[in-house]
Amino acid sequence: MKRHLKYALELLFVPIAAAVVFIEETLLRYLGLAMAAIAKWPPVAAIERWLRRLPPWAALLAFGAPSLLVIPIKLSAVWFALHHRYALSLLSIVIGKMLATALVARLYMVLRPTLVQMAWYLRTETWLFDWRDRLYAFMRALPAWQKAKAMIQDVRRWMRGLLGARHSSGASSRDR
Repeated sequence: MKRHLKYALELLFVPIAAAVVFIEETLLRYLGLAMAAIAKWPPVAAIERWLRRLPPWAALLAFGAPSLLVIPIKLSAVWFALHHRYALSLLSIVIGKMLATALVARLYMVLRPTLVQMAWYLRTETWLFDWRDRLYAFMRALPAWQKAKAMIQDVRRWMRGLLGARHSSGASSRDR
Protein backbone atom coordinates (compact mmCIF):
# COMPACT_ATOMS: atom_id res chain seq x y z
CA MET A 1 0.00 0.00 0.00
CA LYS A 2 2.82 2.37 0.90
CA ARG A 3 4.53 1.81 -2.45
CA HIS A 4 1.30 2.58 -4.36
CA LEU A 5 0.78 5.77 -2.36
CA LYS A 6 4.36 6.86 -3.04
CA TYR A 7 3.92 6.15 -6.76
CA ALA A 8 0.61 8.08 -6.86
CA LEU A 9 2.19 11.04 -5.06
CA GLU A 10 5.10 11.01 -7.50
CA LEU A 11 2.70 11.03 -10.45
CA LEU A 12 0.94 14.02 -8.92
CA PHE A 13 4.00 15.88 -7.65
CA VAL A 14 6.49 15.43 -10.50
CA PRO A 15 4.53 17.33 -13.19
CA ILE A 16 4.06 20.26 -10.82
CA ALA A 17 7.71 20.17 -9.82
CA ALA A 18 8.76 19.86 -13.46
CA ALA A 19 6.74 22.95 -14.32
CA VAL A 20 8.39 24.89 -11.51
CA VAL A 21 11.86 23.79 -12.57
CA PHE A 22 11.06 24.52 -16.22
CA ILE A 23 9.93 28.02 -15.33
CA GLU A 24 12.92 28.69 -13.15
CA GLU A 25 15.55 27.23 -15.44
CA THR A 26 14.18 28.06 -18.88
CA LEU A 27 11.77 30.94 -18.67
CA LEU A 28 13.90 32.90 -16.21
CA ARG A 29 16.90 32.48 -18.50
CA TYR A 30 15.10 33.97 -21.48
CA LEU A 31 13.35 36.64 -19.42
CA GLY A 32 16.75 37.53 -17.94
CA LEU A 33 18.24 37.90 -21.42
CA ALA A 34 15.32 40.11 -22.46
CA MET A 35 15.63 42.24 -19.34
CA ALA A 36 19.41 42.57 -19.84
CA ALA A 37 18.74 43.82 -23.37
CA ILE A 38 16.17 46.31 -22.08
CA ALA A 39 18.66 47.43 -19.41
CA LYS A 40 20.93 48.74 -22.16
CA TRP A 41 18.35 51.38 -23.04
CA PRO A 42 19.71 54.64 -21.53
CA PRO A 43 16.69 55.53 -19.33
CA VAL A 44 16.61 52.02 -17.85
CA ALA A 45 20.40 52.02 -17.39
CA ALA A 46 20.09 55.32 -15.49
CA ILE A 47 17.41 53.85 -13.21
CA GLU A 48 19.61 50.83 -12.53
CA ARG A 49 22.56 53.08 -11.65
CA TRP A 50 20.30 54.97 -9.24
CA LEU A 51 19.05 51.70 -7.71
CA ARG A 52 22.64 50.51 -7.13
CA ARG A 53 23.31 53.62 -5.02
CA LEU A 54 20.33 53.08 -2.70
CA PRO A 55 20.92 52.29 0.97
CA PRO A 56 20.01 48.71 1.99
CA TRP A 57 16.58 49.55 3.47
CA ALA A 58 15.56 51.47 0.32
CA ALA A 59 16.89 48.64 -1.88
CA LEU A 60 14.65 46.25 0.05
CA LEU A 61 11.63 48.48 -0.60
CA ALA A 62 12.55 48.68 -4.30
CA PHE A 63 12.90 44.91 -4.41
CA GLY A 64 9.39 44.49 -2.98
CA ALA A 65 7.80 47.10 -5.25
CA PRO A 66 6.95 44.69 -8.12
CA SER A 67 4.51 42.98 -5.78
CA LEU A 68 2.49 46.19 -5.77
CA LEU A 69 2.82 46.66 -9.51
CA VAL A 70 1.15 43.30 -10.17
CA ILE A 71 -1.99 44.17 -8.17
CA PRO A 72 -3.75 45.93 -11.11
CA ILE A 73 -3.02 42.92 -13.32
CA LYS A 74 -4.48 40.57 -10.72
CA LEU A 75 -7.54 42.80 -10.37
CA SER A 76 -8.01 42.75 -14.15
CA ALA A 77 -7.89 38.93 -14.01
CA VAL A 78 -10.65 38.96 -11.40
CA TRP A 79 -12.68 41.40 -13.49
CA PHE A 80 -12.31 39.20 -16.59
CA ALA A 81 -13.32 36.13 -14.58
CA LEU A 82 -16.38 37.90 -13.16
CA HIS A 83 -17.42 38.70 -16.73
CA HIS A 84 -16.94 35.08 -17.82
CA ARG A 85 -13.87 35.84 -19.91
CA TYR A 86 -11.78 33.06 -18.45
CA ALA A 87 -9.21 32.93 -21.24
CA LEU A 88 -8.46 36.65 -20.79
CA SER A 89 -8.33 36.14 -17.04
CA LEU A 90 -5.80 33.34 -17.37
CA LEU A 91 -3.82 35.28 -19.97
CA SER A 92 -3.59 38.34 -17.74
CA ILE A 93 -2.38 36.20 -14.84
CA VAL A 94 0.26 34.52 -17.00
CA ILE A 95 1.47 37.79 -18.54
CA GLY A 96 1.46 39.53 -15.16
CA LYS A 97 3.39 36.70 -13.57
CA MET A 98 5.96 36.70 -16.38
CA LEU A 99 6.44 40.46 -16.17
CA ALA A 100 6.74 40.41 -12.40
CA THR A 101 9.15 37.47 -12.54
CA ALA A 102 11.34 39.21 -15.12
CA LEU A 103 11.32 42.45 -13.15
CA VAL A 104 12.08 40.77 -9.82
CA ALA A 105 14.89 38.72 -11.38
CA ARG A 106 16.47 41.86 -12.83
CA LEU A 107 16.01 43.79 -9.60
CA TYR A 108 17.60 40.91 -7.72
CA MET A 109 20.66 41.08 -9.97
CA VAL A 110 20.90 44.86 -9.59
CA LEU A 111 20.11 45.08 -5.86
CA ARG A 112 21.69 41.90 -4.47
CA PRO A 113 25.07 43.51 -3.67
CA THR A 114 23.26 46.09 -1.55
CA LEU A 115 20.74 43.67 -0.04
CA VAL A 116 23.39 41.22 1.23
CA GLN A 117 24.87 44.01 3.34
CA MET A 118 21.99 43.23 5.72
CA ALA A 119 23.03 40.13 7.67
CA TRP A 120 19.45 38.90 8.12
CA TYR A 121 18.84 39.12 4.37
CA LEU A 122 21.98 37.12 3.58
CA ARG A 123 21.02 34.44 6.14
CA THR A 124 17.49 34.22 4.71
CA GLU A 125 18.71 34.07 1.11
CA THR A 126 21.25 31.36 1.98
CA TRP A 127 18.59 29.32 3.79
CA LEU A 128 16.09 29.66 0.90
CA PHE A 129 18.58 28.67 -1.80
CA ASP A 130 19.84 25.75 0.29
CA TRP A 131 16.25 24.56 0.80
CA ARG A 132 15.53 24.97 -2.95
CA ASP A 133 18.66 23.03 -3.93
CA ARG A 134 17.80 20.16 -1.57
CA LEU A 135 14.24 20.05 -2.94
CA TYR A 136 15.53 19.95 -6.53
CA ALA A 137 17.98 17.16 -5.65
CA PHE A 138 15.12 15.17 -4.07
CA MET A 139 12.89 15.68 -7.12
CA ARG A 140 15.61 14.75 -9.59
CA ALA A 141 16.25 11.52 -7.66
CA LEU A 142 12.63 10.38 -8.02
CA PRO A 143 12.12 7.54 -10.52
CA ALA A 144 9.17 9.37 -12.07
CA TRP A 145 11.36 12.43 -12.65
CA GLN A 146 14.07 10.33 -14.27
CA LYS A 147 11.50 8.59 -16.50
CA ALA A 148 10.03 11.93 -17.55
CA LYS A 149 13.50 13.30 -18.30
CA ALA A 150 14.36 10.19 -20.36
CA MET A 151 11.10 10.54 -22.31
CA ILE A 152 11.82 14.21 -23.05
CA GLN A 153 15.32 13.32 -24.24
CA ASP A 154 13.88 10.56 -26.48
CA VAL A 155 11.40 13.04 -28.00
CA ARG A 156 14.20 15.56 -28.60
CA ARG A 157 16.36 12.90 -30.30
CA TRP A 158 13.39 11.80 -32.42
CA MET A 159 12.67 15.40 -33.45
CA ARG A 160 16.34 16.05 -34.28
CA GLY A 161 16.37 12.88 -36.37
CA LEU A 162 13.14 13.89 -38.08
CA LEU A 163 14.41 17.37 -38.83
CA GLY A 164 17.81 16.03 -39.92
CA ALA A 165 16.19 13.51 -42.29
CA ARG A 166 13.88 16.18 -43.64
CA HIS A 167 16.74 18.58 -44.34
CA SER A 168 18.89 15.90 -45.94
CA SER A 169 16.02 14.66 -48.14
CA GLY A 170 15.22 18.23 -49.14
CA ALA A 171 18.84 18.85 -50.06
CA SER A 172 19.08 15.62 -52.10
CA SER A 173 15.91 16.43 -54.05
CA ARG A 174 17.25 19.90 -54.87
CA ASP A 175 20.56 18.45 -56.01
CA ARG A 176 18.86 16.23 -58.61
